[in-house]
Amino acid sequence: MGVCGVEIFSTFHEMMNAFNRRIIGVLAMAWIVALPAAAQQNRGELRIDVRDPQGAALVAQGELVSVGNQFQLNFQVGEDGRYVAQGLAFGVYRVSFTRGGFVPSAQLVEIRSMVPQQLSVTLGLTPIETRVEVDDAGTFVDPSRTGTVYTIGSQSVSEQSSPQPGRGILSMVDAQPGWLYEANGVLHPRGSEYDVQFVVDGLPLTENRSPAFAPPFESGDVESMRVMTADFPAEYGRKLGGVVEITSPKNAPVGLHGEFDAEGGSFSSGSAHAALFYSNGANRFSVSGDGFHTDRYLDPPVLSNYTNRGNAGGFSASYERDFSKSDRLFLSVTQHAVRYLAPNELVQQQAGQHEDAAQRETSGQARYTHTFSPDLLLSVAGSVRDSTALLSSNALSTPIVVTQDRGYREGYVRADLAGHHGRHDWKVGVDGIFSPVHEMLQYRITDPTQFDPGTPLTLPVPFSDRRWDMEPSAYVQDQIRLGRWNVSAGLRFDHYGFVANESAWSPRIGISRFIPSLNLLVHGSYDRVFQTPAIENLLLASSPQLDSVSTLVLRIPVRPGRANYYEVGFTKSLAGKLRVDGNIFRRDFHNFPDDDTLLDTGISFPIAFSTATIIGEEIQIGVPHWGRFSGFASYSNQTGVGQGPITGGLFLGDQVSNVPDASRFPISQDQRNSVRGRVRFQAMERLWFATSAEYGSGLPVDLAGPTDTSFLLTQYGAAILDKVNFAAGRVRPNFSIDAAAGATFYHQEGKDVSMQLEANNLTNRVNVLNFASLFSGTAVAPPRSVSARLKVAF
Repeated sequence: MGVCGVEIFSTFHEMMNAFNRRIIGVLAMAWIVALPAAAQQNRGELRIDVRDPQGAALVAQGELVSVGNQFQLNFQVGEDGRYVAQGLAFGVYRVSFTRGGFVPSAQLVEIRSMVPQQLSVTLGLTPIETRVEVDDAGTFVDPSRTGTVYTIGSQSVSEQSSPQPGRGILSMVDAQPGWLYEANGVLHPRGSEYDVQFVVDGLPLTENRSPAFAPPFESGDVESMRVMTADFPAEYGRKLGGVVEITSPKNAPVGLHGEFDAEGGSFSSGSAHAALFYSNGANRFSVSGDGFHTDRYLDPPVLSNYTNRGNAGGFSASYERDFSKSDRLFLSVTQHAVRYLAPNELVQQQAGQHEDAAQRETSGQARYTHTFSPDLLLSVAGSVRDSTALLSSNALSTPIVVTQDRGYREGYVRADLAGHHGRHDWKVGVDGIFSPVHEMLQYRITDPTQFDPGTPLTLPVPFSDRRWDMEPSAYVQDQIRLGRWNVSAGLRFDHYGFVANESAWSPRIGISRFIPSLNLLVHGSYDRVFQTPAIENLLLASSPQLDSVSTLVLRIPVRPGRANYYEVGFTKSLAGKLRVDGNIFRRDFHNFPDDDTLLDTGISFPIAFSTATIIGEEIQIGVPHWGRFSGFASYSNQTGVGQGPITGGLFLGDQVSNVPDASRFPISQDQRNSVRGRVRFQAMERLWFATSAEYGSGLPVDLAGPTDTSFLLTQYGAAILDKVNFAAGRVRPNFSIDAAAGATFYHQEGKDVSMQLEANNLTNRVNVLNFASLFSGTAVAPPRSVSARLKVAF
């Protein structure tokens, strides 16, 4: 490049930096004006008004159903003839009304926006014979959707059980096409590492939510979920491997209602959850509490389940008030904590090691909405979340004793304006994360033979650092309906300021065509994503304070990842009984995220590779109900290949020589084939049976250097080594079959008493999740187990 070219490039670069700084300044001013700000909420509500032919308010029984969204709500219209159904996922619904002496009414409605939708219904008197028949088949396929969304309804949530407490929600997400578990409940959507975003009642959680990193979700606090892996609206950012929207129970009947469930099973596991709901006019309250104990919290590295106890507990409370038809305030507070012992390897158990870990999380959220008109809604909210993680080893730990204290206090703010005009459902907004982060670490080596020569036996000065994480963003999104064509277009701006400072624009577009004669929706999408590095131990990996750990240290700043996602697919309804979703996808990454561990402490931190490409296909056949049967079957095929050199992270001693390696390798989540299925049979009105199965072809094995089989045999045992194909470099396929049954003993006027029994891994197969992985270690899935749950609702 000549001198002139260099000057032009330099000038352009300065202009872009100045432009980005101006954008950030404008966003900052917008937050000051808009505080509090609104949480992400891709859900709407339906405001119903029922009248008789003379226009008088009418009390009636109502039902709202969306087969595609696995949603069913039975409700009663009040004496004022009104009812408001909240938290409705976008899609098509059948709404029907009945009242003695009046002709039943049914029709289809579409929820497309946060803006509340009005529905006025007049019930005719019985002598009127004209009636339009509307069934649930019209809700199978959403004709306006531009991508695939997998929905998990309230029935699936209520019937979900897991052999390890705290993993019920994660297991339901893992059952969706394109997702898989790695060690200790870490979810990987379409090969992405640590890039899962949970959105709980509009509050985004972008940190690692696996059991080893955060308190678990309690299934009793979840009503439904929506799972996305492509065609992301522009309001979603930061972590976009996959997005899981979680909605807590809503639409409680008037008065006081509650529920309680208790569960016990193998591994000395026991759990309990209780909740109370009160609704009276404009006010709605809820409070819940939960807790569990288990002797198998994480996935152990050997067949023996050493030192693997876990205990958790928490509560949540919320208050919602309608000040008028146009103004609503929502407040919530939650606190959850978990304490556990990390499972030992054989040598550590013989030495008497105990490694205690604890996580605690407290959060508060406020959200206010104002409806300016039937076509315009403002939503503003804010939240504060305090998270702490502790780790400590006893003096007998080997090969290292470690103490850690890390955490952050996250402030999140957001403002959204949503509207409807003609063919457009649009939304614009700004949001930001502002978090002071702190980390502290100290270690002492007890077995120097396990480390490079010259590694200090302890840190001369305990590591300690604090820094602010600031991540502002803005977006605009529009959903356009053009006859049978649909277009979803969005643009997002992000700035990341933590250990690195970068900004990016991310365009998103989805297009679909609905063919009514075939009841077929064909769609395609492109997502440009800007993914921020994992926050866990990022200060540790970025600080020069660790230079004394090794005579050879290389530190490369971990920059945000950038990727292009492509997807084409279809959704089709067959005979009004089956729904088939199929997709082909490709993901191209730059600065592909992964993780590494510090020495042998088990403390992980983010790293990045130059590039990665993930391609695959997936298909799911869902049967919402066919006579007494329901269920699904899915298949995913996926190939993930990464390529060096390593572009971010902390590397010590011999690791430094691997940094410039530019070779290609299978990513650690590269499971080629995954098959899942579940069949449920409603034997009687109050009795059901179900069976499910899961198959995975196995993850890669990456052993550094020559394989020392005798050493591995001593360390892990023959049963685990038999599950590894060293020639192919992969863990052998895993397979599990489960069975469940449930019965309702009492059901009358909103009161229920029911019980559920479940058996997991009926064949008692040894399933190895990871083996001696460079980044994930070794982990074994649970053996055969049983559990029983009692539920009471009133």
